[in-house]
This record gives sequence, structure tokens and C-alpha cells, in this order.
Amino acid sequence: MHRHFLIHKPYGYLSQFKCELNNKKLLGELYDFPEGTMAVGRLDEDSEGLLLLTTDGRLSEAIRSKNVEKEYYVQVDGMITHEAIELLAKGVEIGIRNVRYQTLPCTARLLGKDPVFPPRSRKIRDDRHGPTSWISITLKEGKERQVRKMTAAAGFPALRLVRIRIGEAHLAGMESGVVMEMDSLPALFEM
Repeated sequence: MHRHFLIHKPYGYLSQFKCELNNKKLLGELYDFPEGTMAVGRLDEDSEGLLLLTTDGRLSEAIRSKNVEKEYYVQVDGMITHEAIELLAKGVEIGIRNVRYQTLPCTARLLGKDPVFPPRSRKIRDDRHGPTSWISITLKEGKERQVRKMTAAAGFPALRLVRIRIGEAHLAGMESGVVMEMDSLPALFEM
């Protein structure tokens, strides 16, 4: 029988269980996951938020497909413009392993108020460096560091990135570092 987990991945952790570098924090430090557990997609070391883990490879493939939305809240450097949000929504050209890639159209919007997340273990920066703004980006794809590359291509580099939703699974109210085992993760993805 397969097992499934939701985790609020903290800042500074890799979305993996093994790493050749000794000084990296790994998911196995947060919970005693069963053998064969894999992260469904990844969040880079500097990103936070919702991460799904499962022992079911077929489920992992289905969730990583272009049929399942992934939503991110992104704090960007500066007060983002309407034109930049439209550009993000239409798709921007980014580099993936030295190859130019045109991102698919997505949903991008300015958040009406700043979201409330636990403070990070490392401060982002202070107010003397200028204003910041928060946006929501919802994708159906997930290339390496895609959201960060997209906001930079639009002229507003990401300062903080938090994935808040994958399909119908939400981060809502989970504290950083918390792991929840789910009885029926596939039901969240209408499989």
C-alpha cells in the first residue's frame, strides 16, 4: 500500500533525501519517511511551501503533468507593473540548461495584500533597499527555477517564493516544517 505526505518545506532544505554535499539540509531530517518516498516535483533550496511526497511513482507522474495547477506567491523586488504581470501571463522567454524556452501562458495577478507567512530563517532584506510587492503565479508546468526566471525576465527578481497550492492540496495554515500523512492523496487530484 502506498503512502502519501504533504509537507510545508522550510527555507534552506533541499527537496531530496540524499546529497553529495555534507552541509545541506534534507527532507529526511524533518520526518521518518518510508523507503521509496519521492518528492513530487521540487522546490529549490531557497523556496518554501507545499511539497507532496509519495511512494507511488504513477501518482507522482500524474501530478507533475500539465493537467495539475501549481500556485506560487512571489515577493518581487520593486512595485510590479500591470505590464509586467501581463507579460508573465502571456509567457516569457527564459533559459533552461543553456536553451531558450518560451513559458506557457499562465495566470498572474497582483495580491491585494501581503500574505502572512512565518519569518524565514534568513532575512530577505530590509526596507531601505526599496519597496517590494507580492504576486500570485499559477502554472501547469514546472521547469527548473521557472518562477524565479520568469519574474527576473519581466524585470522584477523574486526575493521570496512560496508554493501555496498543488491541484486541490493547499498549504493553508501548515507551519513550516510540518509533515502530514494523507490517507487519500489521489482524491485531491481527481484521478
